[in-house]
Amino acid sequence: MKEFKLNNIPKIESGFKTPDDFYFENFSANLLSQLPKEEPKTISLFQKKKTIIMMVAAVFVFALAIPSLINHASQINELDANTLENYLSYQSNINQYDLINALDEEDIKNIDQDIELKDQTIEDILISNNNIENYLLE
Repeated sequence: MKEFKLNNIPKIESGFKTPDDFYFENFSANLLSQLPKEEPKTISLFQKKKTIIMMVAAVFVFALAIPSLINHASQINELDANTLENYLSYQSNINQYDLINALDEEDIKNIDQDIELKDQTIEDILISNNNIENYLLE
């Protein structure tokens, strides 16, 4: 390898040259003349206030709506006795003997209530119901 000495001539010249005609002295003036002279858009304070007020109102509405939505959802999930009875009667394979075997003593005590039916009420029920044969067979 050849020995490289800094003081020897010819030296390698740089590929970059500075422009003539006082380039650096007039640079800032040239740059400012080339910039667009449009003014930036201004946003009024009222517009910002309006946006903030709308966001606060939306949060307030959601805060008021959440408890009512939770209450409404909890009411939907509750089963009423009629729906449960219809499901057990028509949709499941459970018969009355399976239900009797599943009851414990506390359930039987809750069921055991004195129900007073008048003869007129019984007659009205039998007349209005077309399935008298089912009651007689069971």
